[in-house]
Amino acid sequence: MDTPALSTHAVYLFVKGFIRSTWRAVNRFNDTDGWAIASHMAMTALMALFPFLIFLTAFAGFLDLGDLGRSSVSLLFEAWPTSVAGPITREINTVLTVPRGDLLTIGILLAIYFASNGVEAMRLGLTRAYGSAEHRNFVILRLQSIVFVLIGTLAILTLALLVAVGPVAWTFVQERTVVHDLSGLAESSGLSSWSFYGFVTSKLGVFVRYVVTIAVLGGALIVAHKWLPAGHRSLRDVLPGIVVTLLAWIVGAIGFATYLGRFANYASTYAGLAGVMTALVFLYLLAAIFLFGASLNAARIEHRLTKAMTEPEPS
Repeated sequence: MDTPALSTHAVYLFVKGFIRSTWRAVNRFNDTDGWAIASHMAMTALMALFPFLIFLTAFAGFLDLGDLGRSSVSLLFEAWPTSVAGPITREINTVLTVPRGDLLTIGILLAIYFASNGVEAMRLGLTRAYGSAEHRNFVILRLQSIVFVLIGTLAILTLALLVAVGPVAWTFVQERTVVHDLSGLAESSGLSSWSFYGFVTSKLGVFVRYVVTIAVLGGALIVAHKWLPAGHRSLRDVLPGIVVTLLAWIVGAIGFATYLGRFANYASTYAGLAGVMTALVFLYLLAAIFLFGASLNAARIEHRLTKAMTEPEPS
């Protein structure tokens, strides 16, 4: 068989395998009540969002990093469609202007607890998707969720700090590396140095922020898939669903923003609740994609185990 025929056959096998894997994932998603669990996750995430941000800003204020806490809140919603993030951000800013006092008050401790409900909802969804049987003590599970909230807070503050330090570091690089020489070349060609710096900084800055955001989300998804539900899964087991989740989230966010801009008019249906309902539908979309990624992983694991059991042992 010649090379073109081999290539065509390989493409055929890939497409066939992809369709089969997707179909198995769809069936598993429906069999494990994926749509119902996604609605639970969306509602819980929306209810946990405000307590989490209250704790985040209180923790930043405790470290005397109040401005960094507010920057973290803005950073969290940069990847959201503007029509979704706008109304929620306004309400969040109103809530966060209320003085909270010391970090270890009853209100802040309750905020941590309610924020951990979002992690528990993710655990429930992943446990159902993977078909795991949870036997761990509920106190241990809740403490683990609270630890994840604390780790997430530190990660977001660190990311916001890196974003704040980034322009300063870029200016340092501009003045001492080849970028400065390129600026001189651009100026001698009739382009202003400021325009060149602005172009490079804006394009590079946007690219770096998106890359860092995707990397952080990918790391969070790996942690969630490996350690939230019961059972053991290797990185090889969870990586395909995580990649699909990230890609589908990007496409879904763009598609939802386009839908809101051209077709949807939630204000005519929900009046003053339009902003909240828009955010809830968006979170529902993200949760469904998240659970589909887990269903894809579970379907692949199940198929691999079934295939290994049915194949005859070598003599």
